[in-house]
Order: sequence, then C-alpha cells, then structure tokens
Amino acid sequence: MRLVVARCSVDYSGRLTAHLPLAPRLLIVKADGSVLVHSDGGSYKPLNWMSPPCTLRTTRRGDAEIAAEEGPEGTPGRDDPWIEQWDVTHDKTGDTLRVRLHEVFEDSSHDLGIDPGLQKDGVEAHLQELLAEHIETLGDGWSLVRREYGTAIGPVDILARDADGATVAVEIKRRGEIDGVEQLTRYLDLLNRDPQLAPVRGIFAAQAIKPQARVLAGDRGIDCVTLDYDALRGIDDSESRLF
Repeated sequence: MRLVVARCSVDYSGRLTAHLPLAPRLLIVKADGSVLVHSDGGSYKPLNWMSPPCTLRTTRRGDAEIAAEEGPEGTPGRDDPWIEQWDVTHDKTGDTLRVRLHEVFEDSSHDLGIDPGLQKDGVEAHLQELLAEHIETLGDGWSLVRREYGTAIGPVDILARDADGATVAVEIKRRGEIDGVEQLTRYLDLLNRDPQLAPVRGIFAAQAIKPQARVLAGDRGIDCVTLDYDALRGIDDSESRLF
C-alpha cells in the first residue's frame, strides 16, 4: 500500500465528470490496484476513487520541464505547475481519474501482507453458542437438545425443551426481521410433522427485533426474545446497575 499526503487536484471523467480543486489530501494506492482520494473529513468515504481492475500511469516533471513545456508565466499551463501526474484508467469501462500533485508532504509504501479478514464479535454463531450454554436464559428448567438441529431445509439454530418437556425451536439473529420469522415458520412446519417432537413451538431471538417482525411472529404463535449479548457473556451485571 502506498500512502501519499499531497497538495493536489483531481479530475474524474466517465459516466459523469467531477473536479476537486487544489487542496491537501490523502491518496491511497492499494495492492489490488484501487486508488482512493481522501480529505480530512467525511468519515471513511473517499472524495473520489477508482476501483480495480484499473491501470495507474505516473508522469513526473521538474522545474525546467515546467518552464519549457508550459510557456511564459501567466499562461494557463504555467499556473498549474504540477510535479507528478497520476492517470488511472479503468480497464473495463475506460473511466479515467487524473490526479496532479503540486507538493508532496509524505510518501510511504507498506507491505501489509494477507489480511485475515474481519472477525465480528456478537455474530449469530456467537449468540447461538452463548444461548445454548445458558439455555436457562429462556426459562427455568429448560434443557438443550441440540445446536444446529438438521432439517430438510437447513439446520435449526437451537432445539430445546422447556420446563414441561415440550419441544422448542429457537431461531437466532443479530437483527430480527420478517425474513427470520418466515424462516422459523418453515422450520416449525417440518418439525411438527415429526411425531417424536410435536408439538413444537418457536422462539425468535435477536439482539434487536423490528416491530413488523414482532407482529408477524405474534400472528404465527411465535414468541420473541431480545438477547443481551453482554449479559450472556457475563460482562454486564444487571444487579450492579442503577437502572
């Protein structure tokens, strides 16, 4: 990865045209070929960029070349004395990004190697594991039958038995939406065909459940449970809180 902090102008030409006037910016050239132009604001989103596959061609000029090529002082070219020009062309669309560097404050390259990828905390697999470990969260006297209980259309996250010994299918999501309720409905339809399990009721569990999903779940006879991830992990002690 190459990181360049420079006073530069940027021109984009493709489905539309865009111009960024001369200003200090951060330029990033990644190993995959992408080029990104950032300002000191706007959060993570670049002002302009070119996604791979693309080709970067650089041109450098010295003071003498500027004077010789651009003509006398006061001409339009002489008023734009860039020292390095980047021409980035998208290999498929032909879109172009031209960056003209007038003053370079920092220029460094770094080999970051292969990234292992984002490992999210609190994803559905973690929630499933924690809820299975603490199945009593759903009620006193509950017991775990199996995680990832297989059906013909996919595994049910958790199959459990309540205090009365009745079978309960639990579908777990980070965000509870209508699709998750529909998915659990299909699982319940199959599970209730098994005389060894029936009757099977459902619980839709998530860290946050949308109102529409709650309404649909209630209409289907499915209970909704909001999961507190920190409490399941043992981080959040509800007895120590003021509210």
